Amino acid sequence: MRLIFILVIFILSLEAKYYNFSEVNNMPTCIEKDYFIWRYLSQSSTSKSQAIKIIKGAMRLNSKLKKAYRKKTGHYPKLTKKKTPPATKAQKEAWRQKVEKSKLVKKSQNPYLTLMKQKADIQTFIFNSASKKERKKFNHILTPAQYKKLTRSKKFNESIKLIKKENLKYIAKSFLFSPALNNALTFRTSFDLALNALKYNKKDIAIIYLGEARKKAYKREFKDQASFWLFLLTQEKIYLNSLEKSYSVNIYTLLARDKMRMAYPKTITPNFKKQRIKNFDISNPISWAKLKKKIFNKSLNKNNLSNKFKSIETIAHYSYVKSVAIKYKKAYYPMPYRSSLSHLSKKRQAMIYALARQESRFIPASISTSFALGMMQIMPFLVKDIAKQMGEKADYDSMFNPYNALKYANHHLNYLDKWLYNPLLVAYAYNGGIGFTKRQLTQKGRFQNKKYEPFLSMELIDAPETREYGKKVLTNYIIYMNKLGVPIRVSNLLKDLKSSKKVDKFR
Repeated sequence: MRLIFILVIFILSLEAKYYNFSEVNNMPTCIEKDYFIWRYLSQSSTSKSQAIKIIKGAMRLNSKLKKAYRKKTGHYPKLTKKKTPPATKAQKEAWRQKVEKSKLVKKSQNPYLTLMKQKADIQTFIFNSASKKERKKFNHILTPAQYKKLTRSKKFNESIKLIKKENLKYIAKSFLFSPALNNALTFRTSFDLALNALKYNKKDIAIIYLGEARKKAYKREFKDQASFWLFLLTQEKIYLNSLEKSYSVNIYTLLARDKMRMAYPKTITPNFKKQRIKNFDISNPISWAKLKKKIFNKSLNKNNLSNKFKSIETIAHYSYVKSVAIKYKKAYYPMPYRSSLSHLSKKRQAMIYALARQESRFIPASISTSFALGMMQIMPFLVKDIAKQMGEKADYDSMFNPYNALKYANHHLNYLDKWLYNPLLVAYAYNGGIGFTKRQLTQKGRFQNKKYEPFLSMELIDAPETREYGKKVLTNYIIYMNKLGVPIRVSNLLKDLKSSKKVDKFR
């Protein structure tokens, strides 16, 4: 019996921290709780019955939770789905008609011609719900009138994605026509169609789509993106003036100020004398989850809430709350943990700050939906790998200690810097992985010295999340370099992308 007890204690000691059922189960439902459920399921001591009970408290099921649960129970978990209200008679009839029209088209001797006779919404419904094999039957170039008709359907945005994904070349040629004046194209679709037009040297068509994108932009940074590209294509200063007046600090507003030889916009870096506040643990994800709930409570005064976090230790929380309070109309660029970074070069300090601001807004207890951990949002598999390289015991929860997170991120950046020498490319690798970044760089034509480079390649990075992440981190890097006393302009860094010897070791 004594031997079994010692063995259990030894096994538990291998796991960084032991979680009990009630501790995890009583946590409020949130992404942070999901992480602790995963940790609980991963414990050797957790039984099948406990696993079945604990999973009911999950907010959402990611791949890690599913795998851990399956290992305990032998099957994948299911969350209770919210009941959707039953369809009305009108909705049922509309659906029935769409299905009937779809059958009519499929049975037709000439599916394409039969499809073109339908209303735009029916056409997009049939096209989008068809199989890949069936869609090939519709691979014909449209007339300008047919194309305009389709651009009035909201579902045509989805159709365009399918056409590009399945390489339906003949329909894709129709993208070089002008859309209808009152079209239903989204910002993203309009912008992508502008880039597609540039691919075929159709600058006039690209300008039309960029104008549409600018009108459809629902975020200031999206409007700035379209404005910058309109300036590139037209050289009209009206777009530079729009960018100069923008409240958003982004890659496009910085580039505009470079063109106009203006100083970069002012940003806010809070500084407090008070060391810390009472009754708030910055390393506790559940404390952060509870604060987030307050931050996004519309009835709560955000300025009053932010005042509670005026301390050196909670400067990130203060900046976060203030940013939400002013709806991001001013840019907060905090610089915490100065003493622990002072031994590093200014470039490395700026890179760490740039990444941390984008990853977590410097929140030490941050957890993503995929369980990226801490201020630097390091994935569990990478925590293990770095710990092994550093000769340390892997402890996921240690990433909620900001100083450990900084140490691990700095170690990882040492590796990335062996292959990549430009902050934009390092950002791509930090988010998408070194292999992904290599594939992007070695694609034919990427970042080569041709028209609209390096901007065109930056817009064509395959993974949307990594594409936008890179631009935001580069913006942060430029701001932080200047704050650290190193005058640097984004245009100069981007020029280097055209020379592989200056930016990477892969080409």
